[in-house]
Amino acid sequence: MIMTSIKEQAAISRLLSFLQDWDNAGKVSRSHILNSFIETNQGKTAPELEQEFSQGASLFLVRLTTWLRLTYMTGSCLEKLLRAIGIFLSSVNSNRYLIEFLEVGGVLTLLEILGLEKIKEEDKKESIKLLQVIANSGRKYKELICENYGVRSIAECLAKSKSEETQEEAQVLLDSLVHGNPKYQNQVYKGLIALLPSASPKAQQLSLQTLRTAQSIVGTTHPSIVDCVLNVLCTMHLEVQYEAIELIKDLVNYEVCTALLQGLVHLLIPSVKTNKLQPKILNDSTVLQHTANLPVFLQQAAAAKAIGVLARANTSLAEEMLHLRVVHSLMAAMGNTDHSNSQRQASLTLEYFVQLFPLVEEHVRRSMGQKLYELFLSSSKSRLPGAPQPGFPCSCPQNNPEDLYMKIDSIQADILAANKVNVTKALHFSGLSFSGRRLYLGLHDQEQLDHFTHPQADIEKKE
Repeated sequence: MIMTSIKEQAAISRLLSFLQDWDNAGKVSRSHILNSFIETNQGKTAPELEQEFSQGASLFLVRLTTWLRLTYMTGSCLEKLLRAIGIFLSSVNSNRYLIEFLEVGGVLTLLEILGLEKIKEEDKKESIKLLQVIANSGRKYKELICENYGVRSIAECLAKSKSEETQEEAQVLLDSLVHGNPKYQNQVYKGLIALLPSASPKAQQLSLQTLRTAQSIVGTTHPSIVDCVLNVLCTMHLEVQYEAIELIKDLVNYEVCTALLQGLVHLLIPSVKTNKLQPKILNDSTVLQHTANLPVFLQQAAAAKAIGVLARANTSLAEEMLHLRVVHSLMAAMGNTDHSNSQRQASLTLEYFVQLFPLVEEHVRRSMGQKLYELFLSSSKSRLPGAPQPGFPCSCPQNNPEDLYMKIDSIQADILAANKVNVTKALHFSGLSFSGRRLYLGLHDQEQLDHFTHPQADIEKKE
């Protein structure tokens, strides 16, 4: 008993000496103390920390949190200080430390750090990591973060941060806040939508990724999501465009489906105020005009691509878009000689509609004229096996659909841009539906359609 008492007294003496050293230390000395503490105690459990500090670990934690509250605006040793606090909060069985940190306003301090312009990105990243630890501790802690306007602070940090690592940590935190947080999941969902117009491509990409998860959790869509997602399509960054199209693929399963399809088709023909899709013979665009119109053209090309993706994934959606005059709009986009990618993407998508619906094929052929249609058809034939369809010559040069824009002349481009194709009326009289589509297809046509819809299966079959 005497020996135990002596050991306890010695341990307490060491603790008091350590705390006294901290209390008397200046900025440089405290930095050294933090380095030693982090190196020695990283990964320890709460019981191990208590043993290290002779059951007085909380006495050091309260000193750390006090110094944090006093100095966080200056950024003094902030990264090390946050990492040291993180050792306490992330340790196993650390609930007591967590409560002690929260009772002194720890969450609010961490959120305020995210909004300070002079704070280093590394410091903000460490602050977000601590918020992740708190959020992952349970539902009530997620609610506490949200109650302190956490969603707005985290979203703003994600949008404004110059560090991709910090942005990725912010995404992880928002993703955590949308899970198991029914009281505030809609708030997180709306915050993610608000990030879509961000000037940061990385912020757009990450928010789009997280929105897919949030959408499945929330269940219902916010009315603003359609315009926000469609506006993202004007991006020059393919990784952002990819995530936007992936989200669009999810959104067509919700009540905004019709509005989304209408919006995509509408983007195929930009307004006259933004882009005059006029014949080059009559209107010579300058380089300056091209630059000004580039976002609109990028959006047009992305819309054509997205329509193709949706149509290939779901024939019912393809059929619905026929009623929205998608064929007319795709042909108009093919006539935009100011942007080759718009022509390329529109050509690829129109090719699918022509192969899928004979009624579309008939209207497109009639509108294009024999020569232009044969050029377009030869592109399709180069992608499909088997003999040519009856009535169509096979002597045309073999091209890829995406190369068609290089083959057409200015007059043919004008024909496409000014087309008057209207399949909607014909659909009304024909009563075309997916279930009855095979009535319009011969055996050979159906084989080609199967290959066109499932090209990978055909390749594997050949192998």
